[in-house]
Amino acid sequence: MILGLTRSWSLIGYLITAVLLLPLLALIVQATQPDEAVFTHLFDTVLPTYISNSLLLMLLVGFGSLVIAIPAAWFVARCEFPGRRYFQWLLLLPLAMPAYIVAYVYTDMLDYAGPVQRAMRAWFDWQTPHDYYFPAIRSIGGAAVMLSLVLFPYIYLLARTAFMEQSSHFLHASRVMGCGPWRSFWRLALPMARPALAVGVALVAMETAADFATVSYFAVPTLTTAVYDTWLGYGSLTAAAKLSAIMLLVVFSMVGVERFARRKQQLFQKQSRLNEADRYHLAPAKAWAAWSYCMGLLVVSFLLPFVVLCAYAVDYFSESWDDRFWQYSINSLYIAAIVSFICVAFAVVLMFVRRVSPRPSDKLASRLSSTGYALPGTVLAIGVLVPLTYADFAINDLMAWFGAKGPGLLFTGSVFALIFAFCVRFVAIAIGSLESSYKRISPSLDMASITLGQSPRQLLCSVHLPLLRKGMFAGALLVFIESMKELPAALLLRPIGFENLATYVFQFVSDEKLEHGALAAIVIVLVGLVPLIYLNRSLEQSR
Repeated sequence: MILGLTRSWSLIGYLITAVLLLPLLALIVQATQPDEAVFTHLFDTVLPTYISNSLLLMLLVGFGSLVIAIPAAWFVARCEFPGRRYFQWLLLLPLAMPAYIVAYVYTDMLDYAGPVQRAMRAWFDWQTPHDYYFPAIRSIGGAAVMLSLVLFPYIYLLARTAFMEQSSHFLHASRVMGCGPWRSFWRLALPMARPALAVGVALVAMETAADFATVSYFAVPTLTTAVYDTWLGYGSLTAAAKLSAIMLLVVFSMVGVERFARRKQQLFQKQSRLNEADRYHLAPAKAWAAWSYCMGLLVVSFLLPFVVLCAYAVDYFSESWDDRFWQYSINSLYIAAIVSFICVAFAVVLMFVRRVSPRPSDKLASRLSSTGYALPGTVLAIGVLVPLTYADFAINDLMAWFGAKGPGLLFTGSVFALIFAFCVRFVAIAIGSLESSYKRISPSLDMASITLGQSPRQLLCSVHLPLLRKGMFAGALLVFIESMKELPAALLLRPIGFENLATYVFQFVSDEKLEHGALAAIVIVLVGLVPLIYLNRSLEQSR
């Protein structure tokens, strides 16, 4: 720690934190304002349905993802079967596939006019829908299945890591006591992995609460769609802020419950490297059953939707390869590049202040700045709109007072609002990446630099930044990819006439014409694969 940290660095850190917390504070203030009876009307009519659907959907997706992910994680971490080394990273690929694209593909296949039901009617000679039962894909259950197929890798990754880090001595002891793979899993490995599973379920629940495109496509009313409809339909920013505050309460309650449940949970175990001999060598039939499960999960969650997208792109290539595709791709790229640069710059300052300052308030700044990542996109959009709208009106009123013409919607009518929202939401990713990199830098380097008379700025530029290059690149890459994929905030905050790849594809999905936007969807998926490949390489190198 540097006791002589200049006051200017602390002030810069506080200023960054204040800017990043501004949407959250503005949202809370706006939610306390009186409403023109819109929220009262919603409360008396449809709000209970919004809340119950949101909670039910989070419950179903959390349970479904848990059931899907745990067997795959156990097979890959503790069992030996054909293709295990490939499945350990292949099962992360569904994270690159937007849920609303998966929903469209399966709706097209499983709906009444789709190939599956047409084949069933032809095979069994059924004539009308009353002749047979087929579950409705456009339902809350269908939305839960689609989201589970995309979000289960969160739990899979944490569970796989937890199973692999469990000491091999426990495994040997269970074998000595006559426990087979199933009993060792159920009585030993699964209870020890509960902390990781709880974190994974919390992540899945928060992602479910933040989802807008899938529930909107399936016409499932949730709090996310309620915020969107209230703002665009009723034109009431205050009512939308009140709904957003309810969503915030739900999200932060989930985080609080998860941490409260694990407050006294402790696990101590001696770490030992897991080698091939420690894994269960499954009999041929069981080994191929494990392979079939992992392969079937990969096909259903990623390969089949991706192949369908590729087929669409080939069939409609001439309609997709046009000036709009290139323009929207450029829009996505430059917005993501600007956001990546700003987020990494903010993260460098916040983490530098946190490292060198002995003051607790300086260390708290980076943690407070990361709270934006927990905000769903629609909630964040409302939080950004509130202060920027006031700023636009204030600037125009000031210009009018001086007798000059105002600039109009300087902030809310430009890409500034979009960039601001993305920075608030994704700066936590850059902070997390730099935090892990800072842990590898010895404090003795700081002490040596100060002993040689270097100032904090020289320490940052000459010592820290060269050693942080890898972490900065990783953080910028992850922020870039997330900015390319973010949809709800982009839908609410984009200027008139501005589109990026995410909003472009969603428009085709909403119009039941994904075929024409398949090429753009493939670009989003392929770009989303980059951080997954990087993540897998990092995990491999850490072993």
